[in-house]
Amino acid sequence: MTPNPLLTTFVDDRRASRIWAREPTAFLAKPSPDAVNSIGQRLGWLDAPAGMAEQVADLTAFAAEARRDHLTHVYLLGMGGSSLCAEVLRDVPLVRDGETRLTVLDTTDERTIREATDALVPTQSLFIVASKSGGTIEVTSLERHFWGVMSATRHELTGAHFVAITDPETSLVAHAAARQYRRTFVNPADIGGRYSALSLFGLVPAALLGIDIAALLRSAGTMARNCQADREENPGLALGAFLAHHASAGRDKMTVILPPSLEPLGAWIEQLVAESTGKNGRGILPVVGEPIGMPNEYGKDRAIVSVVTPDSAWTETTAARLEQRGHPVFRVQTTVAELGGEFFRWEFATAVAGAGIGVNPFDEPNVKDAKMRTQAQLDARRATGIFKLDPPFEAGEGYQRRESRPSLESNDDPQTGRYVAILDYFPAEARRRDVIERLRAAIRRRTGLATTYGVGPRYLHSTGQYHKGGPNTGLFLLFTAADASGTPIPDTDYTFATLKHAQALGDFEALIAAGRDVIHYHVENPAADFSAKFERVLLGLR
Repeated sequence: MTPNPLLTTFVDDRRASRIWAREPTAFLAKPSPDAVNSIGQRLGWLDAPAGMAEQVADLTAFAAEARRDHLTHVYLLGMGGSSLCAEVLRDVPLVRDGETRLTVLDTTDERTIREATDALVPTQSLFIVASKSGGTIEVTSLERHFWGVMSATRHELTGAHFVAITDPETSLVAHAAARQYRRTFVNPADIGGRYSALSLFGLVPAALLGIDIAALLRSAGTMARNCQADREENPGLALGAFLAHHASAGRDKMTVILPPSLEPLGAWIEQLVAESTGKNGRGILPVVGEPIGMPNEYGKDRAIVSVVTPDSAWTETTAARLEQRGHPVFRVQTTVAELGGEFFRWEFATAVAGAGIGVNPFDEPNVKDAKMRTQAQLDARRATGIFKLDPPFEAGEGYQRRESRPSLESNDDPQTGRYVAILDYFPAEARRRDVIERLRAAIRRRTGLATTYGVGPRYLHSTGQYHKGGPNTGLFLLFTAADASGTPIPDTDYTFATLKHAQALGDFEALIAAGRDVIHYHVENPAADFSAKFERVLLGLR
C-alpha cells in the first residue's frame, strides 16, 4: 500500500496519545467552546472495554433469570445506535448459549409492526426499550403500542416483560419505574449513541442472546490497547488516516467489502461513519451492501476497505482487482471471534477520520431538523386534516411525483463525486432487497456512480446526518406508498402509517432546505409490482 502522509503526520504529532488524553485539539485544531464541551461529553467509549467488564456478572445473571422465566422471545425497540449493534450481534455467527430469538424493531412501518404483534407469545416475550435520550419518537410509539398489547393478557404482570436501557435521569427512567419494568439499565452518559456498541446498549441484548460478553469485551480490550500507540501499526489510527487522506483527495466514497460472515456489520459501520463525518459540507460516505461489479465500473471517488477473514478469499480477490485498477485499498484482517475488537477499531478509526477531515466526530447538527419538520407535518395534519406538501405532487402513470432540481444529465461524470441515495418508505417486503441490489448494480454500470440504500425511518438516525450535512453531491430518490392499514398509537391522535409518512415528508423538506436534489415518488397501491417502475424511474434519469 502507498505510504500515507497523513498517517505519518498523526504519528509525529502523537495523535493517538492525545486522543486517549482527551485533548479536544486531537479532534479539532481550534475547537469552539461548544465543541470542547461536546467532545468532552462523548469520549466514554474509550473506556468501555475495560469499564464494562464489571457488568459481566450482573448481565449474565439477568439473562439467566430471563431464560428461567421462559422469556426467550426478545423484542428490541430502538433506533440507530440503540438498535444496530444488537442487529449485528444477532446476525453474525457467534457462539451462543441458548435459544433466545431477537427481533429488532427500528421502524414505524405498519406491516412490520403488525407481523410482530400477530406473532407475539405474551408469556414468552421480553421488550427492550432502548433510547439514549429517553424520548425518541419511534421508540416511545412502539413502547405504547406493545404495552397495550401485553396489558390485554398479562395485566398487572406486564411490567415484568419490559426492560429499559437509557442515560441517567431521562424521562424513560421515571417511566420505567412508574410501570414497574423488570429492570432499568442506566448507561454512562458520556457514551454517544453510535459509539455505544460496547456499552449496555450492545451488551444487554448480547447477554440475552447467550453470547459470551466477557470474550466480546476481551477482544475489544485487546484492540483498545493496540490503538494507544503512536505508531503506524496502530490499527484504528491507520484505518482512520486512510479514510481521511483519500476523502480529502476526492475519494470520499468509502466502499466496504465484507465477507458473508461479517456482512451484518455493514449497516453499523454505515451509521457510525456517515453520522460522525457528514457535516459542514464535508464527509466520508460509506457504501455498504453494494453488489460487486467489474473494476471498470467504479469511479475515481472510491476508496476501498476490504475486510478479510480466513474463509473469505474472494474479498481479497475483489480488492486486488480494484487495486490493479488504481483504487486505494485498505485491508482489515480479522475473524468473527474478534467482533468486539472490530467494534472498537471502527469507533477509533471514525474518530480519527473525523479529525483528519476537520469535523467534530461526536455531534450531529442536522439530525434535529428532520425531527422538527416531522412534528410540523403532524401538527399541520392535526390542524387541517392533510399534510403540508411543498412543492405539490404531480399526478402521472399511477403514481405522484415532486422534485427539486433532479437530474443526472449534467452530473453523470463520476469525477464529480456524485452519488445516488435510494430512500425507501415502502411497506416492508423481503423481496425488495433483490430488486434494489439489481438497481444499484445497474446504476453503477450505466453511470459509474456510487449508490446507497436507506430504509425509512431508520436511515434518519444513520445516513440522514450525512445527507443534509455532508457534501452536496447526492441525488435523493425518496419513495413512499400508502400503507394498507392504520394502527393507532396510544395517547396520540395518529397511526403508525401517519407517523411514517410524516417522517418521509419531514425529511424531504429537510433535504430541500439543505439545497439537495430530490425526487419524491408516492405510490397509492403498494401491492402493485414496483420493480419495473423503480427501474424506469432510476435508470430513466439520464
